Amino acid sequence: MDLSVVLGFVVAVFLVSVVPGPDMLFIVANAAGGGRRAAVVAAAGMSTGLAVHSVAAAVGLGALIQAAPQVLNGVRVAGAAFLLYLAYLTWRASRQEVGEPDETLELPKRTLRRTYLMATLTNLANPKVILFYLAFVPQFVTTGAGSWPATTQFLVLGGIFIAVGFPVDATVALVAGSLTERFFRAGSSVRRRLERVTAGIFAALAARLATDIH
Repeated sequence: MDLSVVLGFVVAVFLVSVVPGPDMLFIVANAAGGGRRAAVVAAAGMSTGLAVHSVAAAVGLGALIQAAPQVLNGVRVAGAAFLLYLAYLTWRASRQEVGEPDETLELPKRTLRRTYLMATLTNLANPKVILFYLAFVPQFVTTGAGSWPATTQFLVLGGIFIAVGFPVDATVALVAGSLTERFFRAGSSVRRRLERVTAGIFAALAARLATDIH
């Protein structure tokens, strides 16, 4: 692969990563629900989803979607339903009673494994990520004498995407998580508002996926 192509891809990926999108909103939502650790784990889950997309693109995801367009709609439906479920769970948690404001900080119980799995599935269920890989990444795949096999190039570009995108997402996770943990110390009313905002984010993401179904 030509160095200029790789550098151009790095710049493009960085710009894409810093623009707020569904993945970043999901990370912020998990920061509101579980603090810094949950947010960073969510960022790692998103990167895992990107790794799966990279492998899928490398082995012919584009051909599958072209042959069976309904596959993409199936992904949209599953993703929207999953996010609505998360919105319901988070809203329900916001109605539970908690201790007084001066008690020890206690974030809502949510295992890191579950957070990681939810983040990975949410990324995999986002059809815009699939379309992004099909439309954007191939622009940096080179052909001709001396070029690497296309499969190898897809895998390398996917690795670069993760290497650039994860630090951006992790930084957002740490900042959002730190702010959330401070807010949680303020008391139960703040916790309820944060969790309801989180539920709203999940519901908005579900609506965004649903509007792409046709």
